[in-house]
Amino acid sequence: MPTSATGASSRSKPLRQGFTLVELLVVITVIGVAATAVVVSAPDPRPTIAVEGERLAARLIMARDEAILGNRSVAAMIDARGYSFHSFDGVEWHPVTGSLKAALWPEGVSAFQASRVVFDPTGASEPAEIILIKDNRSVTLKVDGAGEVSFAP
Repeated sequence: MPTSATGASSRSKPLRQGFTLVELLVVITVIGVAATAVVVSAPDPRPTIAVEGERLAARLIMARDEAILGNRSVAAMIDARGYSFHSFDGVEWHPVTGSLKAALWPEGVSAFQASRVVFDPTGASEPAEIILIKDNRSVTLKVDGAGEVSFAP
């Protein structure tokens, strides 16, 4: 049997290196299925219309509380672009700072019609209805005469 200078047989079996095409296709398929499962189960990062309605309802309640605690009228200005809050010092209206700062609606959300809700120092308000719309879905917020805010998805 002939041998090479290193002593290896010329008829030795070749070493198997790398992966077969079938093995590679199986691995790629498993990775694809796993990636699909992650994408499908991941939540949508954009807030839903219900979340925006709840957020506005909470801010309206905060505005009512601010009117009572600050003994001054507080108004919420709501339009198609967003909402803002203003307080009345007896002479003129001033933007409210802090947790009641102005906010823009996220992409796709708008108010059905512009409205203004004013809470007096007792927390009372003129009745109002605010409708938010996004992707053919809507939520309704109602403010009654006592200043109570209700939310209906």
